[in-house]
Amino acid sequence: MAPIQSEAAGDAIAAGNIMVNGVMKKRVLLVDDHGIVRSGLRALIEQEPDIAVTGEAGTGVEAIALVRKEDFDIVLLDIAMPDKDGVDTLRDLRRLKPELPVLILSGYAEELYATNLIRSGCRGYLSKDADPDEIIKAIRTICNGRRYVSAELADLLATQLTKPTDKQVHETLSQREFQVFYKLAGGKSPTEIANELFLSVKTVSTYRARVLEKMNLKSNADLTYYAIKNELIN
Repeated sequence: MAPIQSEAAGDAIAAGNIMVNGVMKKRVLLVDDHGIVRSGLRALIEQEPDIAVTGEAGTGVEAIALVRKEDFDIVLLDIAMPDKDGVDTLRDLRRLKPELPVLILSGYAEELYATNLIRSGCRGYLSKDADPDEIIKAIRTICNGRRYVSAELADLLATQLTKPTDKQVHETLSQREFQVFYKLAGGKSPTEIANELFLSVKTVSTYRARVLEKMNLKSNADLTYYAIKNELIN
């Protein structure tokens, strides 16, 4: 999917941004497998004078291809997508362009994924039911070089600091352990995971053993049940 450029008169690319009628705009890449979600976000963003949607992708693979070809100032990224989920897409974006900030905009609540994905390198996390004004605020905050932490996420992080035993079990996993857990819970084999994460099968098996031990579970079926019960996968 080719990036979408503005058709307004007087548009120009300058200094790494888009200039529209003399106003510099930050470039946003929307990554979501639902066209109606992308349309809604585009309509929201296009009301703003300083940000513009210059690319859209319906899958993680499309997103990576666009980032290889085009420059963006921020990526708005969903988690649940076909062919390459948001967890893997975030990892690949960090490897490809470490300086490119990512805002996770997901249908999953903050307590399910936010902590792990922030550790993985995203600059902010919002639920899709966030207020439109907060979404715009988060985009601006992150484009200005800062992280964005919603009130709900701030409360969650504060609770984890003061009561670390209240963490959900999956939140105690390391970044790599969480990636392996997520893929195992989704039904992928150690060989598939090894290929996707560029690890050996033996290393994946070691991570699997650590995950099962930390989560006090016995099998991949237990991991899947836990993930479904806690709404980490559909």
